[in-house]
This record gives sequence, C-alpha cells and structure tokens, in this order.
Amino acid sequence: MNNPRRTSLSTLWKRWKRERQNKKNCQSLGKDTLLEASLDRRGEKGELHVGEECWIQGRLILERDESRIRIGDRVAIGGGSILDCALGITIEDDVIISYDCILADSDNHSLLAHERKADVANWKNGFHDWSRSKIDSIRICQGAWVGARACILKGVTIGNGAVVGMGSVVTRDVPSYTVVAGNPAREVRRLDQGSHS
Repeated sequence: MNNPRRTSLSTLWKRWKRERQNKKNCQSLGKDTLLEASLDRRGEKGELHVGEECWIQGRLILERDESRIRIGDRVAIGGGSILDCALGITIEDDVIISYDCILADSDNHSLLAHERKADVANWKNGFHDWSRSKIDSIRICQGAWVGARACILKGVTIGNGAVVGMGSVVTRDVPSYTVVAGNPAREVRRLDQGSHS
C-alpha cells in the first residue's frame, strides 16, 4: 500500500525539480508564477518570457532559433495543452487557456507529399526543413478565454475578451468580445464589453 505522505513528497520533489529547470530555460519569469509545463527547446536560441502570477501547465515547444513565446501576467494554461512555436506565440494579460488545447503557428510540413517524403529521416537526424512550412504568428489578446480542446492555428489573433468554445478549430481572426465555436470556428454571438454572462 502506498504511503500518501510519501507520494505527496515525491510529487512535490518532481514539481520543484521541473520548476527549477524551467526557470533556467526562461529568458524572464515573473514573480509568483508557477511554471509546471515541460519545455522542449529544439531551437537553442528560442525564447520564453512569462509574466507575473501565472500558472502554466502543458508543453511549450520552441521549434527554431527564431521561436518566441511571450506570456503576459495572470495567465493560466491548462494541463495537456501544447504551444508549438516556430515563429511567435503571444498571450496577453488575463488570458485563460483550458486543458488539452493546441496552439500551432506553423503547418510543420509541406502540403505536398513529395516535399514531406524526407521529413521522418530528417527528424531522426535532428533536422527539419522549415522553408517548406507555412508559418505565421498567433496572438491571444487580453482577457480572452480558450475552451478545452480548442485548436488555434497559424496567423490567428483572438481579440480582447473573446471566447473560443470547447473543441473549436480556429483558422481565422476572432473579433474582440465575440464567442466562436465549431470546426471551423464561427461566430455564435457578440458580448458586451462589460458583460458577465
């Protein structure tokens, strides 16, 4: 039978080790931020900046030297979420990104089969030809909420106070104070700037 106290101490120890390693890998980490995410730095010069009072879980991937993830203050990113950054992902203040979400600012592969043919062999050798992938930054603006299992694709801006419904696939910009849902995500309704419903 497991000793609950031992399990708890083991969990705390693992969390402490991961946080310590993450702090070393950040260019800036704000006060009172809990960075529990795993960081996969594939581009050695990629940068991660995290603001104050955040709770960041999931997986953060810096694909290239040019990759920049910038997270503002009071941001929550849920467990199982993946930020896959080849160029830039910016998350402004007071944003909530629920669990199992995917933000990907690139296609990662060419749409043409003959151009993808060598991808697996190249990966195994630690190389990826990014020139064949479409790349465009993502921005999640202040106060937005991204529901569980939503996907935000390259080039998308989610406006201030906008809400992305659970399981949505967002391929186009979402105006401020708008609720979108579906695959592809479509406007469901508009919110008043001061609305609490």
